Amino acid sequence: MNFLKIDGVRFRQGEWRLEVDLEAKRGECIALIGPSGAGKSTLLSLIAGFEQPDQGMIFVGEERIDTRVPARRPVTMMFQENNLFNHLTLYQNIALGCHPGLKLTDEDRELVEMAMSATRLGALQSRKPADVSGGERQRAALARCLCQRRPLLLLDEPFTGLDPQLRVEMHELVDELRKTHALTVIVVSHLPHEIAKIADSLAFMLGGKILKTGPTDAMLSRPENPELSQYLQFTPAG
Repeated sequence: MNFLKIDGVRFRQGEWRLEVDLEAKRGECIALIGPSGAGKSTLLSLIAGFEQPDQGMIFVGEERIDTRVPARRPVTMMFQENNLFNHLTLYQNIALGCHPGLKLTDEDRELVEMAMSATRLGALQSRKPADVSGGERQRAALARCLCQRRPLLLLDEPFTGLDPQLRVEMHELVDELRKTHALTVIVVSHLPHEIAKIADSLAFMLGGKILKTGPTDAMLSRPENPELSQYLQFTPAG
């Protein structure tokens, strides 16, 4: 059964248009691939509520969410910039996912501890962002997403600035958390062969449209779409 359904969504920005239909099952990881300007990040913004579609509907489960403000959607989004507050400790930054004023209940504190343990940050909870590595800051941002307890996780190339080995480790962590917490994940990537290690399916976008979707292995090994085939020729192999 589909968990996320993007039904006839249309969005216009000047002369540029996005026209998308997409479905994802609960617990599935779909990677949006394609060149810059294809509409990948815009699609995530429409799901999250930072942009509003001109037409169409977005459902999570049985509920229509495109009419809700971002804070009322069962969605959390992680950006390339980790958006941590430098004057707060990692623990406090993560706890913001539970309460923006850091007024934590005992249940909230247990959730923060769980999220820090799951992202292997327990020993760093009293440190501030400037005192830890880039990978550790991204893990803290991911832990904050977990604390929001929302079933749909959107990742807009959050690990692009990390070195290749750290990216692999972060992808493995996302995959582990997805399976443990039954998260549905939509991730934007310019590295299809790399993201293939965790993505169940790929959706190839070009010019504001999804031209081809399918299982990851088939999309990479037998790209029947000529535009997809050309795109893959110019991306690094895994």
